[in-house]
Amino acid sequence: MDYSKLGKQFIGGQWRDGKSGKTLPDINPYNDEVITAFQIASVTDIDDAYQAAYQAKLEWDKVNPYHKRDILENAVKYIESHEEEISSIIVQELGGTRLKAAFEIGLVKNMIKEAATFPLRMEGKILPSTEDGKENRLYRIPAGVVGVISPFNFPFFLSMKSVAPALGAGNGVVLKPHEDSPITGGTLIGKIFEEAGIPKGLLNVVVTDIKEIGDAFVEHPIPRIISFTGSTKVGSHIGQLAVKHFKKPLLELGGNSAFIILEDADIDYAVQAATFSRFTHQGQICMSANRILVQKSIYQEFLDQYKAKVSTLTTGDPSDPQTIIGPVINHRQAETLEKLIEKGIEQGAVALVRGNITGRMVEPTVLVNVKPDMEVAQEELFGPVVCIIPFETEEEGIAIANDTRFGLSGAIHTSNLERGVEMAKKVHTGMIHVNDVTINDEPIVAFGGEKQSGLGRLNGQWSLDEFTTMKWISVHYGQRKFPY
Repeated sequence: MDYSKLGKQFIGGQWRDGKSGKTLPDINPYNDEVITAFQIASVTDIDDAYQAAYQAKLEWDKVNPYHKRDILENAVKYIESHEEEISSIIVQELGGTRLKAAFEIGLVKNMIKEAATFPLRMEGKILPSTEDGKENRLYRIPAGVVGVISPFNFPFFLSMKSVAPALGAGNGVVLKPHEDSPITGGTLIGKIFEEAGIPKGLLNVVVTDIKEIGDAFVEHPIPRIISFTGSTKVGSHIGQLAVKHFKKPLLELGGNSAFIILEDADIDYAVQAATFSRFTHQGQICMSANRILVQKSIYQEFLDQYKAKVSTLTTGDPSDPQTIIGPVINHRQAETLEKLIEKGIEQGAVALVRGNITGRMVEPTVLVNVKPDMEVAQEELFGPVVCIIPFETEEEGIAIANDTRFGLSGAIHTSNLERGVEMAKKVHTGMIHVNDVTINDEPIVAFGGEKQSGLGRLNGQWSLDEFTTMKWISVHYGQRKFPY
């Protein structure tokens, strides 16, 4: 796959440079090689993209639903025939390991397969009326045009998580990927759907930065929905801006997930699951376990096994199949992690494992003696750093888990499944998993957070609901009688 061909804007079905005079280099975070360079999009390009999506959506309305399904299924076939090339892009652009690439591609294919059913699920209702001779019809129709803003960590999947369902539900789409993942989260997706056969302009990809466009992507009058995945701080701004302009915000934001281990848990299994929950893709997943809460009676046994397990994790070249932890996405992320670790140690935390930080390479760090109110336990740790906190009673464990402004995911390990379920009901998160990992996403199960972890639900029926609206059309078969 020629990366230079993906180093363009995809607007109105055309691959072209942006109209800004600025250039954005796309850099491999492991070796600093420039993969390609984009001439970034201007505010004018943003307008061109939204106008193209609006016009193409009118054409998409006329396409037979079965043919829409076929087009989305074509996208899956294209991915399947280019999996090795896509895997290579994920490794080079994101610093993702081969394991991470395979995991992400699998998620993407399942998401598109689910979205391919949407054209055949645009069902309405006929409801009775309080008036004689009248019929109420409810039609499910596309929202219109959807603006999608995606992050750098799982950009192929987290872009597709909104793009494919929005297209399947009949909308036009404009996608703005993160500047650190413009191919994987953006132009690659444009290429896939171009090859799949969507109408020109139905999906547009604009690669730019906020300094160039400001709030124009959200404020533009055409999009009816803004779907954003990223930090809580930025999501709050986008959500407020969207509502100000009477657009619906869909927000999938940060997390501070608790991985709770009760005294009756299978410790060997809990160690494996907790390791996966923290260190997959360098911990750069919103659902990653930031805090491991362990009941005191098994605390030391868990620490010993966990330290031994974490010490086996290899850090290095993500293209090496043996590598478990590659680079974080940029220097800013590495510096933020280093400051949080140092602040935690200053406040009394102790490094059970203290990894080196060299450039973007961040080795695992495990902190103990952590108090729930420490900054390192309150902030999202978007990297291979984890806090371990002991607790005495089940009630104390729940209180610590809930002592955060976030509420995305979590996990509880116990040999008593129903005890785990009852405890899970008391943890204030949108999702929580008994005897499993904190990192879970399935194509037909509601996904979303509580508190500052987001607004709305995606996947399956919930995505169909979010990207459509219900229109009431009533029909009076006779003549209504009026009081005057």
